[in-house]
Amino acid sequence: MVKTAETYHVPVLLKASVDGLDITPNGTYVDVTFGGGGHSREILSRLGPGGRLFGFDQDADAENNVRTLFPQAPEAANGEQPGDGEAANRPTFTFVRSNFRYLKNWMRYHNVDHIDGLLGDLGVSSHHFDDESRGFSFRFDAPLDMRMNKRAGKTAADIVNEYDEGQLADVLYLYGELRTSRRIASTLVKARQQKPIATTHDLMEAVEPLFRRDREKKDLARLFQALRIEVNHEMDALREMLAAATELLAPGGRLSIITYHSLEDRIVKNVMKTGRADGKVEQDFFGRVESPFRMITSKVIVPTDEEQQSNPRSRSAKLRIAEKK
Repeated sequence: MVKTAETYHVPVLLKASVDGLDITPNGTYVDVTFGGGGHSREILSRLGPGGRLFGFDQDADAENNVRTLFPQAPEAANGEQPGDGEAANRPTFTFVRSNFRYLKNWMRYHNVDHIDGLLGDLGVSSHHFDDESRGFSFRFDAPLDMRMNKRAGKTAADIVNEYDEGQLADVLYLYGELRTSRRIASTLVKARQQKPIATTHDLMEAVEPLFRRDREKKDLARLFQALRIEVNHEMDALREMLAAATELLAPGGRLSIITYHSLEDRIVKNVMKTGRADGKVEQDFFGRVESPFRMITSKVIVPTDEEQQSNPRSRSAKLRIAEKK
């Protein structure tokens, strides 16, 4: 399925998330989930000629969307927007094709020692769910891949066919919060002894008898989520990115993060409230909680009813915003 930047991923909570950055026109900002470029486009519209934006994405399909953002500068897909002529009157945009876990290394590479804001729209883009060939959705029969970066790493098929029963059960319980994880893991091990589980259809065929009809879609979604998180090391990458962002943000710099499930949201909330992904509270001599951040949002921001109706995939979105002290 061919996707344009406009249909690749509809930006969720667009205005609220970019408003949350409190953008300074000549500041330096990072969009760690470039995707279809929707959030990046909005950030750039608020930056002046001295402003700078870095867009991260590890997917080659996302890289192609840079040409839509800058049709007059197709070479921008491979690096920085040209800085001469008409482009000199625009903010600078740099695309980084990499996992955002390497944020600190790439900022050092580009000689950036501090940033003024970072936006992250976590989870999976609509493009990944709608691309029949990537194996992210149980709506299509496809190779069981699920890699966001198709250049490296284990696929979901590798995990289902190679992990031992205990490892599989742990993945399904930790990342899918499936209470019957051990039963599912045992069933998958028995099924793969008959034939390799190579496609989404193979996977669904193996586990279908275990799921009640009234919960089948929800449990399948949790199963696919668990495998996707393990394939892409999403929780480790999130922890590393947030640690780097905490270090890179200048005083007054903002974090604006959109999450879609409780595992992501817990880590983001912990970092913003305590400075640590595990949420361990550190106190000063007087018993006051020490955190590098000041919460801007006292409660999570969620999409309006209108946005949820126009973009059903926004329904589980939660936005949290914090400012570096």
